[in-house]
Amino acid sequence: MSPTNGQLLEIFSSIQGEGLLIGWRQIFIRLARCNLSCSFCDTPVQPTENCRVETTPGAGSFFVLANPVSLEVLSTLVADWLERLPGSHHSISITGGEPLMQDRLLQEWLPVLRGLLPVHLETNGTLPEAFAPLAAHVDWVSMDIKLASQTGVPTPWLEHERFLSLAAERGCCVKAVVGADTPLEEVCQAAELVQRAAPCAPLILQPRTLDGRVPMAAAFLLRLQEQAARIHPRVRVIPQTHSFMGLL
Repeated sequence: MSPTNGQLLEIFSSIQGEGLLIGWRQIFIRLARCNLSCSFCDTPVQPTENCRVETTPGAGSFFVLANPVSLEVLSTLVADWLERLPGSHHSISITGGEPLMQDRLLQEWLPVLRGLLPVHLETNGTLPEAFAPLAAHVDWVSMDIKLASQTGVPTPWLEHERFLSLAAERGCCVKAVVGADTPLEEVCQAAELVQRAAPCAPLILQPRTLDGRVPMAAAFLLRLQEQAARIHPRVRVIPQTHSFMGLL
């Protein structure tokens, strides 16, 4: 397969509901494949025969493109959406799955896409070698810390730290999904990591969303924030707002 042809899952226009760019409208390009299997993940990641694409940005109705999708087709589509809705979109969000599983593809895509809009990369922060040659083509990075209490597998602390050391200067924020069973010590360890590797990056504690609500006490979230902020002052608590608004 040509390095300019990618396995995509969907392309759509919506409001960013998580992280540092919350509230901005973005064009989301969701790539297939992931190197992790987190227990809370509800996003299909396996490559499919077709990629679904909104008929018009924000319409909520879709047509299909055959995979793999070429850079020419994708860039033409994005340019058309920007012409239809001038000024509406803040950036392009490259998401997944884990986008860096297709790092060779992104080496070809990101310089072209960034010529249309700034680029926001959403990543699990476990593939620093794949990210290194792409860093110069990314404006913002939203990196997840995969806490063992939520994923069911050991947190890859070493990979996270190596990744953060590369992403620290790229408009980076760090997100950690927390649940009612998340130990305080685990959140403090995440705060220590961010303070050490990317002290200017906010750490966002994202309460796990179930059935469109946050099933944990406000007092518990405040306690997590208080203790993490003793270590890393830039701690925020932000739920998945797009879930509450019924957005993609």
